[in-house]
Amino acid sequence: MEMRAVYAQCLAELMEKDKRVVVLDADLAKASGTRNLYERFPEQMFDCGVAEQNMASIAAGLSSYGFKPWIESFTPFATRRICDQIAISISYAKQNVRIVGTDPGISAELNGGTHMSMEDIGVLRSIPGVVIFEPVDNVQLKAAMPVLDAYQGVVYMRLFRKESPQVFEEGYTFDLFKADLLKEGKDLSIFVSGMLTNDVLTAEKELAAAGIDAEIINIHTIKPIDAETVLASAKKTGAVLTVENHNVIGGLRSAVLEALAEEKIPVCGVGVPDRFGEVGKLPYLREVMGLTVENIVAAAKKAVSLK
Repeated sequence: MEMRAVYAQCLAELMEKDKRVVVLDADLAKASGTRNLYERFPEQMFDCGVAEQNMASIAAGLSSYGFKPWIESFTPFATRRICDQIAISISYAKQNVRIVGTDPGISAELNGGTHMSMEDIGVLRSIPGVVIFEPVDNVQLKAAMPVLDAYQGVVYMRLFRKESPQVFEEGYTFDLFKADLLKEGKDLSIFVSGMLTNDVLTAEKELAAAGIDAEIINIHTIKPIDAETVLASAKKTGAVLTVENHNVIGGLRSAVLEALAEEKIPVCGVGVPDRFGEVGKLPYLREVMGLTVENIVAAAKKAVSLK
């Protein structure tokens, strides 16, 4: 099932239980997977049109009256286009709003550079009070949705819309502020977020064949990062690799480097170079942006060699 379909199912469950839960979109309900919710919850769904800044301001106002708004749009329109509204109307005003950015990074594919946000984490990570979360698969997303709904404050969720390989087993217990250890290892710590997690698990097999025992940790919450887990793993293995579908500046790599700033541990990164996106399908974009399994393996070997 596509992740946007699971997201919509979870929203429906939340809206059924709590009439304060409302959803605002900017003429992209079909793209976000929530169009059918208009029929089931006509008084809890709001199409704000192609006016994302207004959408964010309305969400802030609804929150001030006790509602629990979720706002959704393509990632660049849910972050950089409404950055000031998030900073002032939502976070500074201490409102309770969840922001969903769909098709992060290269997953925007044929929509091209204008819709391909490589910097959304960096933009929002600099705003006080914003929690940044990126689910890996449907299991984690299902477990996270009620937790996000219960959280008091501002949460930005970076949502891959399409089908994603399953990483977590059913019955998985989710902790918003605790990273997930996927595999223990002694030679290298790999910290990964989002859609590239399965690629790291594939790369780990090649690394094992080369004699490198990698520890793999999914960082689902980039802000605030689980610095305790990052530090403990890095100290144990002595080498670090970060892997993310985001600009190497401002995202997971930057958060990990900040956590390890006082440690003499080599850190390498696989991510989008400091550039804009372009039109293409995922296999092509993985190649041109350096986000393939081969890139991960090469960077991992480099990190180990720097120990």
